[in-house]
Amino acid sequence: MAVRVSAEDFDASAEMEKLCAGDTRIGGIAMFVGKVRGDVQGEALTSMTLEHYPGMTEAELARIEAEARERFRLSGSLIVHRVGELTPGDNIVLVAACAPHRQDAFRGAEFLMDYLKTRAPFWKKETLANGTSRWVDARESDEAAASAWQERST
Repeated sequence: MAVRVSAEDFDASAEMEKLCAGDTRIGGIAMFVGKVRGDVQGEALTSMTLEHYPGMTEAELARIEAEARERFRLSGSLIVHRVGELTPGDNIVLVAACAPHRQDAFRGAEFLMDYLKTRAPFWKKETLANGTSRWVDARESDEAAASAWQERST
C-alpha cells in the first residue's frame, strides 16, 4: 500500500515500476494520471492551488486505499496526489491498481479516482487568466459516480 501527498512532481512510469517490482501475481495494471487543464468551462486557467490538512489527508487516503485493496483483491495500489500551486500541463494525481485479473485493476483504479474527486480532503482553487479565483466543488457527474460505488457494496 502506498499513499503520498507532496508538492513534488512524479514520474508515472517509475512509480509503476516500483509498485509492481518482482510481483508475479500481477496480471493487470490500471493507471490514471490527472493533469491541470488550460481552461475551465471555456475560461483560460493560469493556476490551480491544492490545499490539504497534513496527516489527516494521508490517513484518509490510506483508509480508502485499504478498502479498494480488499474490495477488488488488489495485489498493489498507489495514490500520489500533489498539493501547492500547479499550472496547466502539470501532473496532479496518479492512481494505480495492480491485480491478478484486469477487471479488478480497472475497477480498483476507477473506485480510487471517484473517491478522490468527491470525498478526499483536498481543497482546490482555480485562478483564471482574468485574475479571478474560485474554489472548486465536486461536479454532479463525479458525485453520481462515487455514489454508485456505495450502491454496489450493499
